[in-house]
Amino acid sequence: MPDLTVEMVQRGRGPSTEEAARRRGVAREIRSAREKLTSQTGLERAFDYELLRHYAQYRAGAGIPLALFAGVLAAAATFWIAPPVAAAWAVCVFLMITLNTSLSRRFLRADPATIPLARWRRRFLIGEVLQSLSWSAMIGLGTTGGWTFALIGLVIAAAVTTMLAATVPLAAIAALIPLALATTSLTAFSRGMDALMLVVMAGGAQLFFLGLARRLYTSTVGALRSRAEKDAVFGELEQAKANSDEARRRAEEANLAKSRFLATMSHELRTPLNAILGFSEVMKNEVFGSHTAPSYREYSNDIHDSGMHLLNLINEILDLSRIEAGRYELNEEAVQLAHVVEECRHMMALRAKAKNQIVHGLVDESLPRLWADERALRQIVLNLLSNAVKFTPPGGEIWLKVGWTASGGQYVSVKDSGPGIPEDELGTVLSSFGRGSLAIKTAEQGSGLGLPIVKGLVELHGGQFQLSSRPREGTEVVVTLPAARVMDTLPAVDVDAAPAHGVLNRAA
Repeated sequence: MPDLTVEMVQRGRGPSTEEAARRRGVAREIRSAREKLTSQTGLERAFDYELLRHYAQYRAGAGIPLALFAGVLAAAATFWIAPPVAAAWAVCVFLMITLNTSLSRRFLRADPATIPLARWRRRFLIGEVLQSLSWSAMIGLGTTGGWTFALIGLVIAAAVTTMLAATVPLAAIAALIPLALATTSLTAFSRGMDALMLVVMAGGAQLFFLGLARRLYTSTVGALRSRAEKDAVFGELEQAKANSDEARRRAEEANLAKSRFLATMSHELRTPLNAILGFSEVMKNEVFGSHTAPSYREYSNDIHDSGMHLLNLINEILDLSRIEAGRYELNEEAVQLAHVVEECRHMMALRAKAKNQIVHGLVDESLPRLWADERALRQIVLNLLSNAVKFTPPGGEIWLKVGWTASGGQYVSVKDSGPGIPEDELGTVLSSFGRGSLAIKTAEQGSGLGLPIVKGLVELHGGQFQLSSRPREGTEVVVTLPAARVMDTLPAVDVDAAPAHGVLNRAA
């Protein structure tokens, strides 16, 4: 199945949302599996780098605190060992801390795209082992009576080391091994069961720190996965937005091309249609004499009717195009809705009579005028009545109502006893060229533009369009015009009384 493109969006097809999401998920899984095959930790390269970056940041930020801690330990150790020995130990620790700090800073300055992760992981592991060996040198205090102090220092060093190296599990384990061995060796200098229990507890604490480091590593990996998924979603949203903007631009260009095409074709089609309609009407009326063959007159009627049908279809398409493009201009004036409806009813009376249909009218003649486009109102009513007559079977009934709405507006209601429209097809009949299945079987052929044009014209007037129907029970369409378009009748002004009233006011 091809990928979704702008052209497919314009054509209204392409992979479904579920299919596209599934394909994106498969692509991510394949990419992740490919990266895992080239990784030594079983994670993607981006995760490997992020874990090492976290480690480097922790180490680079902990350099000064660790140096101060080592200085304090060296100063306290002078109670058991000679100051030069304590100073030498402190210098050794300082050197290892400086080494790891400089390595971390170099890693952070390197280019992430070309950095060799495996080599840097080995460097960090060696640096951790060397620094742990320097911390382990505190076991020398045990030989001079400060074994308890050395035990506490080793436990603190193990806690700090495992927490700092948690994002590189192998480095954390390698760093803990020298400290654990040094702690175990203190049993040779312990005296009594209490001292032995302290050593055992210190060893258990170091194992606990290792487990805690593992949990911290798992939490960090989970956070990285969540961030990666969020970034992937943001990337997909940005891509979808770019595709949407491109599709909208293409759609606008296509809509402009359609408008130009319709404007051009309107002129090109109407010019020959006028000739067809004019000459066919001359032949139909036998202006220049009777036809030698009676069939010619029928052919002339067919040509004229077909031309009128084509002209009406062109007009409807152009009207709908202008409405959808927002270029339909309303020529508003004071209009009597009841009179417009009566005129339309009179125009459709012959068609209804030909099908032996009864049109019931309930029109409130006292309605005030509306500020609206008379041509648009007439087209609305004619389209609704035409549909009612068209879809109502012979001998059926049509109800036409005009009156007030509860909010002070005016409405037009057209109800028929036709085949009706199934509920799942209501959206179809309101779309361009859409027709209901029952209407196709039982009624005359039509373009399917009547109701969309009516709905568009009503919305241009700020009104509401309501369609309700049930199969085999008929259809009712209610068009509501807002109260803001109703022109209330004002009382007449008494011209003679107005000056007198003004004189009295001035006299007062």
